[in-house]
Amino acid sequence: MKFKQWKQVRPRGAAGRRLALAAVAMVGVSTVFAGGLPTATAAKKPVDGEPVVVSRVVLGVGAKENQRVLSWYASTNAGTLVQVVPANQLKKGEFPKNPTSFPATVSPNSVNGGYNAHSTIDGLKQRQKYAYRIGNAGHWSPTYTFQTQDFKGDFSFLFFGDPQIGSSGDVAKDGAGWADTLKVATAANPKAELLVSGGDQVESANVETQWDAFLGSDVLRKYPWAATIGNHDVGGKAYEQHFWTPNTDRSTPYYNGDAATRSGGDYWYLYKGVLFIDLNSNAYSNGSDAAHIGYVTGVVNKYGAKAKYTVLVYHHSIYSPAAHANDGDNQIRRQDFPTAFSNLGVDLVLQGHDHSYSRSYQIKNGKKANKKEQPGATQVTQGPGGVVYVTANSASGSKYYDLTAPDVTQDPNYGPDPLNPKNHWANSVENQEHVRTYVRVQVKNNKLVVENLRSGTCAAPNAAVEQGNVDWCGPNSGASPAQPVGSVVDKVAITTYKGGKGNHKVAADTNWLR
Repeated sequence: MKFKQWKQVRPRGAAGRRLALAAVAMVGVSTVFAGGLPTATAAKKPVDGEPVVVSRVVLGVGAKENQRVLSWYASTNAGTLVQVVPANQLKKGEFPKNPTSFPATVSPNSVNGGYNAHSTIDGLKQRQKYAYRIGNAGHWSPTYTFQTQDFKGDFSFLFFGDPQIGSSGDVAKDGAGWADTLKVATAANPKAELLVSGGDQVESANVETQWDAFLGSDVLRKYPWAATIGNHDVGGKAYEQHFWTPNTDRSTPYYNGDAATRSGGDYWYLYKGVLFIDLNSNAYSNGSDAAHIGYVTGVVNKYGAKAKYTVLVYHHSIYSPAAHANDGDNQIRRQDFPTAFSNLGVDLVLQGHDHSYSRSYQIKNGKKANKKEQPGATQVTQGPGGVVYVTANSASGSKYYDLTAPDVTQDPNYGPDPLNPKNHWANSVENQEHVRTYVRVQVKNNKLVVENLRSGTCAAPNAAVEQGNVDWCGPNSGASPAQPVGSVVDKVAITTYKGGKGNHKVAADTNWLR
């Protein structure tokens, strides 16, 4: 991978200087070297450059294992770039003279002024710890680090439901619960390779105090965050100004409204044999999700042969067990999505929105694939077209929704489970304890292991409990004492179908995939 060399530019006047240095920020320097990053020639300081103040840094997932994406806010568009080195090259915390530089794409920030920026770090090596900083001409962010793992083989990732900072009515308490979940989850799983979002990072899309609390933990500068847009993230541009995602299509059918004022889009990436496809489920047209199905079909057609597993991520839980169980849009999705996902060979679907936990049976074409599969089974064998749907509870404790009883008067197609009538027919497990949780997914050679783990108790930080927004806490509707942090709410090992992609129908037309 090669970039043009950064040359000194001496524009005339302040306006010309800003334009020239913004253009300079778009190019960098590199060739590959044995340490794992492109070798940089000396990056020359911008002449008369403006010092940059960098804030709200977040590490994101790249298009493949050897990439990461950084997003941040900046006070100026002058000459900003990312410097990256193997961490063992730091001397007393200082970068070497000629670190690798990666260019930044800088745009005016439509929410709060200043600029937002992103940069793709490419050419990473496996099993390497890297240090990075963002800035220009002697004005740098703090130094952060991240660790790559093996680029092949088994791995685990963590999935988080709706932090929704601000929804309890106390931003600080919500932020404290979120930061504690990130701390607990990564301390228990230090080699987790991705942090996957279920959406609704904040309560109000353009309120930067909520974003500041969401981004407060340095865990989000150490582990890559794979963002998902929720319904509370769509009211403005802040979501995509904070998160640059790879391979993103922001065409109208995937975008949810006016591109000038809204955020969103569908995107995908390949990571260690898993094809992740992330959908903006806020966007659907004419009562159907045909556009998203077309997107998933095209991505699977083009890249599915490279993947052992296909994992879909989107916000709106179609087999919701709580407040959103009978929402009209979910009733539509329950008709549009399941057969398409079965035909496409999807293995696992991860969802948020419902602030409760559920894990479905194996669902094929919108029906239970095996009528004999028992509620709460800890071992499941996947048949062709079998898909497991998981809904994550709140990872911050900002808001919980209580489970609802199946109600056929609201939706005649979403009644009780014959084997467990208190649950909806699709769900093997439904749980609400009003404690923070997260989901760990272990990707193995022939199985996916899905676990819902407690990251908190009834004690603080647990904003919804502290604020009195819920009146009980603990298992069995509060009748049993809260279980310890790290304890398991639910666990299932899914032995995956080995028949191959040829057993799944896919559409032939991928012309839309640009």
